[in-house]
Amino acid sequence: MHPLGAGVIIEFLRNLSRSVAGATAIEYGLILALICVASLGALGALADTTIGMWNGIAENVLAH
Repeated sequence: MHPLGAGVIIEFLRNLSRSVAGATAIEYGLILALICVASLGALGALADTTIGMWNGIAENVLAH
């Protein structure tokens, strides 16, 4: 069996949640998650704009 069994991992997570460092790690994780969600939203808006631009170019090329 692997030295890091489920009991060891659960105990580590319990200790981490009780410590100040654990709270800080969770806060950093939440900040990172918020940045990722905002980035995905911005990329979605950029993709819509870019698709519209390329569709306009394609229409102009086909019209000539």
